[in-house]
Amino acid sequence: MLTITLVLLILTLLLGVPVPLAFFGTAMLLFFASGDYQLSFLLSSGISKASTTLLFAIPLFIMGGGIMERGNIGSQLISLVELAVKRVKGGLGIVGVVASALFGSVTGSACATISCIGTIMFPKLANAGIPRGHAAALMANASILGMLIPPSGIMILYAWLSGQSVLACFLSTVIPGILLATLLSIINVILLRNDPNVKEVELTEKKPGETLKRWKDAAPALMMPVIVLGGIYSGVMTPTEAAAVAVIYSIPVGMFIYKGLNIRNLKESIVSSATTTGVIMFMLICVMVLSRIYIMEDVPSRILNMLRSISENKLVILFVLNIFMVIIGMIMDDTSAVLLCTPILVPVVTQLGISPIHFAAILGVNLGLGNITPPCAPLLYLGGRLGGAPINEMMRPAMTMIIFGWIPTLLLTTYVPGLATFLPDLILGIK
Repeated sequence: MLTITLVLLILTLLLGVPVPLAFFGTAMLLFFASGDYQLSFLLSSGISKASTTLLFAIPLFIMGGGIMERGNIGSQLISLVELAVKRVKGGLGIVGVVASALFGSVTGSACATISCIGTIMFPKLANAGIPRGHAAALMANASILGMLIPPSGIMILYAWLSGQSVLACFLSTVIPGILLATLLSIINVILLRNDPNVKEVELTEKKPGETLKRWKDAAPALMMPVIVLGGIYSGVMTPTEAAAVAVIYSIPVGMFIYKGLNIRNLKESIVSSATTTGVIMFMLICVMVLSRIYIMEDVPSRILNMLRSISENKLVILFVLNIFMVIIGMIMDDTSAVLLCTPILVPVVTQLGISPIHFAAILGVNLGLGNITPPCAPLLYLGGRLGGAPINEMMRPAMTMIIFGWIPTLLLTTYVPGLATFLPDLILGIK
């Protein structure tokens, strides 16, 4: 019955059933089929688990990202990053990658990153002669940095579900995120080096004082990641408090300094964030009910026994788990995938002797890869819509970035634990 319900859950998601309803329906099917559980116990368990201030960080970061998008804050970050890239063919692509990493360091969201940074970068990339398929594929891949560069919404959920330190989970994806950003930048330059239509644009203006002016203009925007990350890692603020500070700070900056924010679009950001929050909280309760049943039915041990029937080699088991998580990332959004995978797989990898902090990075990279891997590839298609590029023009550059950027990052993150555990161990003493 458990196998049937798991298959049914995946099928309903593939058919487009809303994620919360898919989880809730599967949980109710198990509840009525088994007859061994009390509904009041399951619901109270889910509600009590979701009643934590840590989860407030997620809607607050979402709201902060919406305000940044409407307040022209992202364009200031791009303007600053352009100073670092001079006469490089395809250099604007590097700007897009780095700007995505900076924007993601405040919002923690891949969708917010590509919606804001991508919208600004696509006209710039087109004016530089960069093919629209390449531009859309690059920005879709770079947007995942919003999931890996802390603070990350999925890492907050992972830490909450697995009982790990939020800061340690944040730090676990920093080196994989930097590695991925570097590889994407290199691949971008290599793919464009022989394209005669791509212009070598001198991005640094030659006007006297232009560099200083850009730094001054971008300083308020640049202070956002400094405040958020500095507050979290110094211990002055919790992630929830840092998210609230980001929202409070972004309102006057977007409204009075960059003048892109007004009362109308501020209200839109708040309403959109409230709607998203309601969906996420309902989803959390449904997933908690379902995961409680799976744990009580000892699903993690069954999965481990199944994996060990394939091989006793830990490296082979990790390879199989990677394939499973990529597929889950292809058919679900990142939040749903974390909610499904964490309670089931963390006990499995712990029994294999794998650190939950190491697994946080493995899960993050896997889900990011799933989000841009065809045939589902939700973020890849979003990049195509925003960039006006048909999917056939995106396929070649997207697959090149997957093969030479994502897969090496995933393999190194999986089989070199130090990439994930070095910073948590160095800063927090947690491996």
